[in-house]
Amino acid sequence: MEFIEILKDIMIDRDLNQTQLAKLLGLKQSQISEWLSGKSKPGYDSLKNICLALNVSGDEILGLKD
Repeated sequence: MEFIEILKDIMIDRDLNQTQLAKLLGLKQSQISEWLSGKSKPGYDSLKNICLALNVSGDEILGLKD
């Protein structure tokens, strides 16, 4: 599974919209939108923050483990 699909699934599971996720991560909503549209990908710090904020493993967010 690709990062976009994984992030969308996690957002659905946690009932988060783009604005809520952005606020949780301390980012602009436009950044989340770019990730979800495939225009950009998060860097290391953003991936780390996603894992910490959403309580998911790095392997899970990167699609290495279900």
